Amino acid sequence: MDINFELYKVFYYVATTLSFSEASRKLFISQSAVSQSIKVLEKRLNQTLFIRSTKKVRLTKEGELLFKHIEPAVNLILQGENQILVGQSLNGGQLRIGASDTICRYYLVPYLNRFHKQYPDIHIKVTNGTSMQCVEFLENNQVDLIVVNAPNARLNTLSHVTELCAFEDVFVASKEAFAPLLDSPVTLEQLGNQPILMLESHSTTSVFLHHLFLEHQLELAPAVELSSNDLLIDLARIGLGIAFVPKYCVSENDTELSILELTEALPKRRICAAYNEHFSANGAAGIFLNMLSQNNN
Repeated sequence: MDINFELYKVFYYVATTLSFSEASRKLFISQSAVSQSIKVLEKRLNQTLFIRSTKKVRLTKEGELLFKHIEPAVNLILQGENQILVGQSLNGGQLRIGASDTICRYYLVPYLNRFHKQYPDIHIKVTNGTSMQCVEFLENNQVDLIVVNAPNARLNTLSHVTELCAFEDVFVASKEAFAPLLDSPVTLEQLGNQPILMLESHSTTSVFLHHLFLEHQLELAPAVELSSNDLLIDLARIGLGIAFVPKYCVSENDTELSILELTEALPKRRICAAYNEHFSANGAAGIFLNMLSQNNN
């Protein structure tokens, strides 16, 4: 079927924004031109791709299926354009990174600062998501490079993974609210009877901790599940429970919190970088990855 690529391009922008007016702004064409393009595409495919109403636009099942194939294709084209523009001079272009809020704040910021100072003309775009979601960003060519936690089952689908560093996880609690638990080492079984504050179930941290409890034949029923390690630490500080967080998130100068000593040694986790087969070592992402690898080695 001979369909002009421009029709798919219009479809991509409407599907990503779920707005005909926003798509027209991004494409620099009129809203009526966007509507006409979608009508032509639907006619040629003999399928309704969008359900339109006065308040919102949403994809039909056929539209979702098409978008699943169009999204990585368009992103791959945009990535190719970016690499051509960047070339080897690094006088322009874009660095697209996928990472969680925690990794951005506590790990990547110094590297981003250094990279920006060395290559001020490179636009840095960071897309936030869980470590599992970031793999999907990479597979769909939404980013050039991801920096994520491991173990991560989704990383098994990627062939280019580089380990950057190892880190420890800890349980932290209010010194005032949980003073009896701070006098001597505690077991995982004892912790299981306390209100545990942890990341949401779709995170690698949650999978890691649940697996750890299962290995010791224990059941873990968290009292609170959130999407932010910083918020977990804040809740632990006011005594709402015991937070499970990476050690690098806990300030050594925090006078209200204490790290619990465990009888069982927790296995270390890792921060890894990953990229796909379209990755260019001479581009902005390659330079940034080299910067990460050198500093951690």
